[in-house]
Amino acid sequence: MSDPITIRTDTLTVVVDPLGAELSSIRRRDGVELLWQGGTAWTRRAPVLFPIVGRLTGDTLRHEGRAYTMTQHGFARDRAFRVVEASPARVVMRLSDDAASRAIFPFPFALELVHEVEGSTLTVIARVENPGPGTLPFGLGAHPGFRWPLVDDVAKEDHVVEFDANELPEALSVVGGLLGPPRPIPLDGRTLPLSEALFADDALVLPDVRSRSVRFVARRPDGSEARALAFSWEGYPDLGIWSKPTGAPFLCIEPWLSMASPVGWDGEFAEKPGVVSLAPGESRTMTWRVTV
Repeated sequence: MSDPITIRTDTLTVVVDPLGAELSSIRRRDGVELLWQGGTAWTRRAPVLFPIVGRLTGDTLRHEGRAYTMTQHGFARDRAFRVVEASPARVVMRLSDDAASRAIFPFPFALELVHEVEGSTLTVIARVENPGPGTLPFGLGAHPGFRWPLVDDVAKEDHVVEFDANELPEALSVVGGLLGPPRPIPLDGRTLPLSEALFADDALVLPDVRSRSVRFVARRPDGSEARALAFSWEGYPDLGIWSKPTGAPFLCIEPWLSMASPVGWDGEFAEKPGVVSLAPGESRTMTWRVTV
C-alpha cells in the first residue's frame, strides 16, 4: 500500500492517505492542526462515503431480486486507492470496481478523488464515472472532521456555524441510522449556535439546503472572531453536521449527494429516495473547499 502523500503551499500543508483517499492532516503554516486526528470518540478523520451515504434498511442493498450486505457509508473508505498523479500541490487517486466490490455492490464504477491546494484553500473534487453497460445508482458524501474547539481557549459553546442563506430551523431526525421526521433545531436564520447537546439525537441532516457555503467560527466573549474556517461545496444538495454529545473534540461538516434510507423504506436500491443514477458512459463531479 502506498504511503500518505503530502501536498503544500506556503501557508497550508495537507496529507492524504491512499487508504480510502482520506485526508489525514490540514495544517496551517504556524503548525496548528485543524483536522481531527482520530481517537476513541471517533477513529476516522475525513472518510469518503461511497457508494452510499448513511445506512440502508437492514444494511441491505437490494438489486434485481438479490440482497447484498452494505454497511453504513459504504466500502470506499476502507479500500486502497491507486495514486495516478502526484505533484507538490495536487494528488489524484482512483478506485475502480473489482471482484471484491462487485460481491457487495454489483455495478461497474470508477471513483476519482482530487486533492489540491492553492494559497490557504484545500479543494477536494470527487468524480464518479459509469464504465459499465447498465445504469449505475450511487450516493457519495464527504465527512471531514474539524477540531472543535478551533482555538483552545475558546469554549465549544462559543462556536457557531454561519450559513450563506436563510435555512429552515429544522433537520431530519435520525432513528437507528435511518431518516425520520423533521425535528426543530436552534437555527436562527443563518446562524446555528453549537453545543454538545445539539447532537444528543445524532447528526443534523439538512436536505436540499439553500446555502452553498458555511463558516465555522470561534468567537471570543467580546464577539470578535478568534478563528474561522470557510467551507463551501458544489454538486452536493444535502448537508450533514455531526459530533457526539460526550465531549468529543470534533465537528464534521458533510456535503452529501444522497442520504440514508427513510424509516420504513426497504425497496430496490436504484429506487431509493435521493439515489443518483448515471447512464452508461456518464460521469458526475462534486467539489468541496475549505479555506483556513
